[in-house]
Amino acid sequence: MSGWPPVPRREDLVLSPRGLRAFGRLLPCTRGRGGVSGDKREGDGCTPRGVHAIVGMLYRPDRIRRPADWAVPIRPRDLWSDDPRDADYNLMVRAPHPFSAERLRRADPLYDLVILTGWNWPRAERGRGSAIFLHRWRRPGAPTAGCVALDPRDLRWLARRIRHRTRLVVR
Repeated sequence: MSGWPPVPRREDLVLSPRGLRAFGRLLPCTRGRGGVSGDKREGDGCTPRGVHAIVGMLYRPDRIRRPADWAVPIRPRDLWSDDPRDADYNLMVRAPHPFSAERLRRADPLYDLVILTGWNWPRAERGRGSAIFLHRWRRPGAPTAGCVALDPRDLRWLARRIRHRTRLVVR
């Protein structure tokens, strides 16, 4: 990769083995069960290496207050397509949906607040992985399916500080 590793900017979120460095703090976090990979594939459990724009924020308005003025509410039928055969692969879709998709409005609080990364988005390469989010962790140290997960208090703190130039840098 040319220019690797990237030079982080002050507003970047930098994921390292020690945690997520963000706005002068080091936040404990977990990453994908498959580790970090430069060759991300759908279902491999890896967190993709690279520089990923922060492209959106979703939240459950029935559970939490709007975390930022640009956050979008998760509606009851909102899903995220994770089926490489779907023309809407790695995009938000609505139920009913004819392809495999992850439910965003979950019974558990895992996706009460979701920060969307630009991994393989908006024109997804089929099979390169979908739904790389920052969200709350199940418990400290519990790996994800490829996302970055944080303590819910740290996630809310982070959501209030993210701006349009913020990126997730995964080394």
